Amino acid sequence: MIVDDHEVIRWSLHQFLSGHENYEVIAQTGDSTQALTLATEKRPDFIFLDINLKPANGFEVLQQVRKLSPLSKVIGFSMHTEIAYAKKMIRLGARGYLTKNSPMPELREAIEAIMHEKIYLCRELKDALSMQIISGDNETPDLNILSEREMQVVGLLREGHSSKTIGAQLYIAANTVEAHRANILKKLKVKNSVALMYYLRSAAFEG
Repeated sequence: MIVDDHEVIRWSLHQFLSGHENYEVIAQTGDSTQALTLATEKRPDFIFLDINLKPANGFEVLQQVRKLSPLSKVIGFSMHTEIAYAKKMIRLGARGYLTKNSPMPELREAIEAIMHEKIYLCRELKDALSMQIISGDNETPDLNILSEREMQVVGLLREGHSSKTIGAQLYIAANTVEAHRANILKKLKVKNSVALMYYLRSAAFEG
């Protein structure tokens, strides 16, 4: 099953996977609520799961899928190239993580590795992790200390949204968003919003 909010991405994955005799795409959707319904009804062996979904994000969908279809193996598939997002997906029960920069053959590599009970991390993130280890830049705060709501705010901040538009998307007041921002600054040990944006846009932090 393919769960992604971009129709072009879903179509590309469907075309690639369906072209392999061992794979069959049995469902696809861009809506998180429908994704949970389909996972329950179809019980797919594998689910390619995006993070930027609505109304619930990919982290929340993953937690529900683990309950509703526990035998389904989830592979995170996201535009987010930060290691923190991959770590959070894995910790919540995903069996692999690919970025949307990953070449298509890596999809098959991920499936094959997971079928052999391995955790799969795409080469892009493996390279980033190796660079962190080499440079010694692995002492940054861990994004996993943030709450689910704070992670939602972080994701929207990274996309350049204001507190007002974030509040509208999350159905919370703008001053509540500001409170979350203050907590995020404190937890991540950054001094101000400018430093936070630099932090979030950097692909070198571990989280």
